[in-house]
Amino acid sequence: MRGNQDFQGAMFSYISLEERVPATHPLRKLRAVVDALLATMNREFDAVYARRGRPSVPPEMLLKALLLQILFSIRSERQLVEAVNYNLLYRWFVGLNIEDKVWDHSTFSANRERLFNEDLARAFFERVKHTADWASLTSDEHFSVDGTLIEAWASHKSFKRRDDDQTPTEGRNPEVDFKGQQRCNDTHASTTDADARLFKKSRGDKSRLCHMGHILMENRNGLIVDVEITHASGTAEREAALAMLERRGNKNKRATVGADKGYDSKAFIEGCRKLKVTPHVAAKDRHSAVDARITRHEGYKTSQKVRKRIEEAFGWIKTVGGLAKTKLIGQAKLTGQALLCFATYNLVRMGSIGGWWDAHHA
Repeated sequence: MRGNQDFQGAMFSYISLEERVPATHPLRKLRAVVDALLATMNREFDAVYARRGRPSVPPEMLLKALLLQILFSIRSERQLVEAVNYNLLYRWFVGLNIEDKVWDHSTFSANRERLFNEDLARAFFERVKHTADWASLTSDEHFSVDGTLIEAWASHKSFKRRDDDQTPTEGRNPEVDFKGQQRCNDTHASTTDADARLFKKSRGDKSRLCHMGHILMENRNGLIVDVEITHASGTAEREAALAMLERRGNKNKRATVGADKGYDSKAFIEGCRKLKVTPHVAAKDRHSAVDARITRHEGYKTSQKVRKRIEEAFGWIKTVGGLAKTKLIGQAKLTGQALLCFATYNLVRMGSIGGWWDAHHA
């Protein structure tokens, strides 16, 4: 017998959000981990909020909402707030009841400088990393390093001479003709994002306004242990790699770092050796600084094989995390966004390989 539609809006509901979320849903374990990590950040949160005034949206809710935006590839914060409003799973994850009103999307912008800066984002990233260390999921001996371009939220039309004092052309999308002009970062700058640089990573590639992101990966399970955002330049990858290797824990212990041919330079290899790190760098075909002292060891081949796993992290944050092109202006904001993206990547990866919340580690 065919049933009939007989929808009537109920005035009251006796089913809680807790009952709506399946017991086996992966977000259940993830929320438990995130809540435990955020509970340790009370001192950091108290430091950025005033003691008096109207109570704000809890920072824990805002951070969990951003994690949802990364996990489910939600394009904008306006769409994120809209999704939290009607999606019961999202409401449950951030800690809202069915009848609670969702905050306005401008709340994220208002809290950008205070809450989503590099300091707090790195504090959350470090707590995720310490969780992986506690569960013996990371290595402190073998690492890989690489960099990638993150396209800036700026167009070629905004890349103008620094001494250009002409009145801007009227209109939202004016015509700009820069054909035949020599444009470089020394004489030009973007009027939209002053931190963006015109750069291309390889021959034959097109130049674009971008930032450069760098990560240090441990080789045991492919977890990201450090993140750095810099201006795009030909030496930025090697300089950022040395900075991240210097920040690693247990500096007195010998370590190795795998890298591609872009790191094959005398300065980088000597810098690694000063830090007690053996540089397992892929050798260039000509004028290579990689000698037999590096390539003779069996671990060199292993590092060259495992280092390619670092591309999985870059692929994830660009396709899932939405960082193929940043929607934020400035290097400082991008750094906070990148740290949250890689922290989320680590949480997802820890869950797939059996994190500490798994029954085996309980």
